[in-house]
Amino acid sequence: MSHRSTIFAALFLIAISAISASSQTTGKHKISPTLSVIDAGAWKSVQKGIESRRIALERSDPAYTLDLKLLRFDTQWITARLLRSAQNQLKAANAMTFVERGGAVAAINANYFDTDGKPLAFLKAGGQAINPRVSRSSLYTGVFGVKDQRPFISHRDDFLSEQADEAMQSGPLLLLRGAPQAVTGLPLRASRRALIGIDKEQRLMIAVTDNLIGGLFWAELQEIFSAGSWQVQAQDLLNLDGGGSAQLYIKAGKFEEFVPGTVDVPVAIGFFAKTQ
Repeated sequence: MSHRSTIFAALFLIAISAISASSQTTGKHKISPTLSVIDAGAWKSVQKGIESRRIALERSDPAYTLDLKLLRFDTQWITARLLRSAQNQLKAANAMTFVERGGAVAAINANYFDTDGKPLAFLKAGGQAINPRVSRSSLYTGVFGVKDQRPFISHRDDFLSEQADEAMQSGPLLLLRGAPQAVTGLPLRASRRALIGIDKEQRLMIAVTDNLIGGLFWAELQEIFSAGSWQVQAQDLLNLDGGGSAQLYIKAGKFEEFVPGTVDVPVAIGFFAKTQ
């Protein structure tokens, strides 16, 4: 090899090393053939028991970027509760209204509903069974519930109404006890998403994508939330109503974040500071 070739080879290796280091610094990681993380972000405390994070993603085909906005709640300090707009004499409301009228710290949209705002699957809120039927649809495979202020996510086949003070059926269920769940009978398209999960420390987490066009596939969500390198590490993960319904709002001290939807919703999951 000539002296010039040796220098060129050395420079090439240095360049590759620099690119690799830059990718690691920015958190760049391939999620799927067309989706990469361009900034993994980090959990930042915004209030005792509450953390916020932003994961920036880039789609190559079709080309667009989107953010996944996340909140994480320590259940020692924060509890979850289902909120209905009817409690405020409203047919539907946005996440900000649920927070302001319900006295919550944060809220995210919850279950699927029809054009009249009625739940399409099981819903129990405030101790009342609004829809007592557990749907067997291929979409509604999971349940999020609260019992004695302790949250849980279960498969609908393992759920009993008496196990929960409050609960809502949604789906698909994406992770259960750390294992990806099969998603069948549903369209395989990227869409705007809203999610709720629980990690090994029993911390609750919620997330919403901020884009209106495009979004994430089921398998991509499973990869993002189960990959250890992300420090997201959800053990259980349930998809909530997405599309225009997907929305999130938090007001914690000086920290405020609003990812608005395009439609109001009749039910939200609210997060409240516990009275110690």
